[in-house]
Amino acid sequence: MNLPHLPEAALATRLIHHDYEPPPGFQAPQPAVHKASTVIFPNVAAMRARDWKDKSGYTYGLHGTPTTFLLEERLCALEGGQQCLLVPSGLAAIATVSLALLRAGDEVLLPDNAYGPNRALSASLLAQWGVRHTVYDPMDLADLEAKIGADTRLVWLEAPGSVTLEFPDLVGMLRLCRARGVLAALDNTWGAGLAFDPFALPCGDGGPVAVDVSVHALTKYPSGGGDVLMGSVVTHDADLHLKLKLAHMHLGLGVGANDAEAVLRALPSIGLRYRAHDRGARVLAAWLAQQPAVAQVLHPALPGSPGHAHWQALCGSANGGEGAAAGIFSVVLDARYSQARVDAFCDALRLFKLGYSWGGPMSLVVPYDIRSMRSSVPAYLAAGTVVRFSVGLENVDDLRADLAQALEVLDT
Repeated sequence: MNLPHLPEAALATRLIHHDYEPPPGFQAPQPAVHKASTVIFPNVAAMRARDWKDKSGYTYGLHGTPTTFLLEERLCALEGGQQCLLVPSGLAAIATVSLALLRAGDEVLLPDNAYGPNRALSASLLAQWGVRHTVYDPMDLADLEAKIGADTRLVWLEAPGSVTLEFPDLVGMLRLCRARGVLAALDNTWGAGLAFDPFALPCGDGGPVAVDVSVHALTKYPSGGGDVLMGSVVTHDADLHLKLKLAHMHLGLGVGANDAEAVLRALPSIGLRYRAHDRGARVLAAWLAQQPAVAQVLHPALPGSPGHAHWQALCGSANGGEGAAAGIFSVVLDARYSQARVDAFCDALRLFKLGYSWGGPMSLVVPYDIRSMRSSVPAYLAAGTVVRFSVGLENVDDLRADLAQALEVLDT
C-alpha cells in the first residue's frame, strides 16, 4: 500500500509510517497487550491538554497503557479499593509508600514480624534520610498504642506476620491508628483480597474499618506462576492516591506489558488457586502437628496458633464458613535438632524445593533463624528451629509422603 502523504518514501520509512490501521471492534477473552514508551498524540493541543494523573488519556508508557489501566482496575475490584499503582515488585510497593509519605523527622512503626526487606529499608535508606523507625509487638495492642508518638506518621501492618504467621488484632490496630490520626498501610499479600476486604473490615459495632493503603506482591497469588515480579499499591482516598502517584512518577516506576498480561491472564483463576493452596496447606499442617519431631505448627487457621481467634473473626466466615487462608505455614522443629539436622531435613525433601516466595504451582521450603530476624523471640513460640512451607498445587498425598521421608533424616 502506498502512503499518499509520502509517495516516494523508502522501504525503511514505510515500514515505520505505514498508514494501515486494523478495523475496530475486535474482542477476545484475553485483553490486548499494548507495549509503549512513546505515546502518539493527534496534535499539539492534545499533547498539552492530557494529564498523566488520571485515566482520561495516554501520555507516556510509564503513566499507563490500555493494558496496565485494565490491570489496575481489576486489582481495585480484587481488593476493594478505588485507585491502584503498579510497580516492579512487592518491595517496590512498600518502598513507594514509605518514600511518598515520610520525610526527615518522621517516625514509622513496624511490627516485629514485618517482612524482612521492609525492616531493612527502614533501617538503611530511610534512616539515612532522617526517618526514624520503631518496632512494636504485633500481638500487643497496648504496645502499639504506647509507641505511637507525636512524630509517628505511618504504621505498617501485616496480617499475618512474616514467617511466624501470628494473626494480629487488625481491627483494633486500625481503630487505634484512626483515633491517633496516623496512616495505616497493610501488606496484604497473604490475604490477596480474598481472605478479607482490607477496605471494609467488619468490626461488629460502629461499621467497618479500613486501611489507608494496601500493598500487594502480585508476584505471589495474582500471577500464580512463579515467573512474574510485580507489586501494587491500592488506595480508597483520591488525595492519598495522588500523593503516592507523584512519588511513583518521580521514581520512574513502571511494569512491562507482558508481565501485566501474565497477571491479567491469571486473575480469573486466583480464587480457585487460593482455595486449593489453602486446603493443601491445612491438611499438611494438621498432619505435621501430630509428628513427634514438630514442637509447634504456625498456621492462623489452626486452633492454638498465635492469633487464631483474630483470624477466625476476620476470615473464618469466608467460603461458607470454611474460612480462608494462604497456602503457607511454618513449623518449629524440636530444639533437640541442631541447625545442621534441620538443614539436612530440608535438603532431603524432593517435591518441596528450596526457594523464596510462594503462591506458585511448586511447593517450597525455607529454614529460618528467627533470633536474627526479631528484636526478641516471643514467649508463644516453642523452642527450636522455624521452617516455612509454601504449598503448591501438587497432590497433597505426594507432598505428605515427601515430608514423611524427610522427617526420617532428622533422626539419622
